[in-house]
Amino acid sequence: MIGVVPAAGVGQRIQPLGCAKELLPVGSRIVDGSERPKAVSEFLIERMIEAGATRICMVISADKSDVMRYYADRSYAAEIFYVVQRHPQGLCDALFRAQPFVADGEPVLIGLPDTIWFPTNAYQPALAEQSAPVNLVLFPSDSSWMFDAVNCDARDRVTSIEVKAPHPASNWVWGALTVKGEAFPELRRLWEARQRRDEYLGTLLNAYIQRGNMVCAHRSGETYIDVGTMEGYRRALDFLRNQTTPGNPYAKAA
Repeated sequence: MIGVVPAAGVGQRIQPLGCAKELLPVGSRIVDGSERPKAVSEFLIERMIEAGATRICMVISADKSDVMRYYADRSYAAEIFYVVQRHPQGLCDALFRAQPFVADGEPVLIGLPDTIWFPTNAYQPALAEQSAPVNLVLFPSDSSWMFDAVNCDARDRVTSIEVKAPHPASNWVWGALTVKGEAFPELRRLWEARQRRDEYLGTLLNAYIQRGNMVCAHRSGETYIDVGTMEGYRRALDFLRNQTTPGNPYAKAA
């Protein structure tokens, strides 16, 4: 199984920074007995590995060598490699840069590296789905207008995705997804047939659904925080600081 991490964005909402936005320190980790800062993108990497990914493709821009340096200094239970998106051309373009490195029939995990979400095993229900080629991991949100709000029928089949709509009908947003091996190249062919005009994944999935393909939703998410804004960054820090799970290195002292 492969994880695809689109990390080529410039992070305009939180600039200027002295590092790639994927390296923003959020919380901490223990290294050789000492507490060290933890990059926001590590949360996604850890969740992909927990879900079973053995390879992770990070799609980066040409000026994000600091991302490579950061991950080269650490050991993970998955091979991490990189593909360059030379020009910022949207999420779909970034994701499909990884297509040549996806083996035939290999399941694909997708997530956003400037988000933190819980529970850590939220991918699992989507991976267990046997009928749908594409499965969305949904999270409740009181600001779904900022994201891709997902509308479903009574059987949790996705009927439409509202991309940053001012007044979406749903307060559930997708924060990650799983794609079966045969569906990932199908999505790329559809994107190319649409002259690559889909910048957002939500619009491409709407076209995929309209062609009769099934996309299912799984409300396995509980907390979803976009760290790409100052408000979200502060929220992430506060949320992690207030966690009281055993072994949490950034929990408040009792």
